[in-house]
Amino acid sequence: MKPSLPGLIDHTLLKPEATRTDIHRLCDEALEHKFGAVCVAGSWVETCVQRLQGSDVAVVSVAGFPLGASTTRAKALEAGELIQLGAEEIDMVAPIGRILDSDWDYVAADIAAVVAEAAGHTVKVILETAALDRDTIQTAAKVAGAAGAGFVKTSTGLHPSGGATIESVSLLRQSVGPDVGVKAAGGIRTRETALQMLAAGATRIGTSAGVEIVREGAKSRD
Repeated sequence: MKPSLPGLIDHTLLKPEATRTDIHRLCDEALEHKFGAVCVAGSWVETCVQRLQGSDVAVVSVAGFPLGASTTRAKALEAGELIQLGAEEIDMVAPIGRILDSDWDYVAADIAAVVAEAAGHTVKVILETAALDRDTIQTAAKVAGAAGAGFVKTSTGLHPSGGATIESVSLLRQSVGPDVGVKAAGGIRTRETALQMLAAGATRIGTSAGVEIVREGAKSRD
């Protein structure tokens, strides 16, 4: 049986000004609406783990966020610490400049180091697809999959070039095949857009508008 839309949502709050009250609300909303996960910055992982203890809601955190330009060792150590703190999945930002340089050996090693440090936990690789051309997206996705990524992900949601598009999601799905997940994130604020992303091949949705999306679905059933 296919999971419901809420179960495919990573309910996200990555604003630097997020407070403990905001994070608690995020977790409580995830519990209420049965979202698959919350996605937060590293300093809030322990708070989320405690708040969500005993539930089915996973805790996701980010490494090398939002630029992807930190050293490979720094990203890997960050990922390892987040796993130790209780994160179940890591969304890492790929080294975008190295991707644009077609420095594929560096990109592969960067991803593989984080995957190794995550010790069997799912790693999603953020490619900032809006900043890349089609050929580069395809190659980057294939490199990420070969390096052990569990998912490729469109965007941080913060890059000026933009977020997820149906075209980019479809291209990622074509590039990685059926064995690697595709997470659409960045600018997904309506139920219609989320469903379009899933139809294009996404298997996970990252959004800060999860509550609004679920409420739209409830209204459509009224």
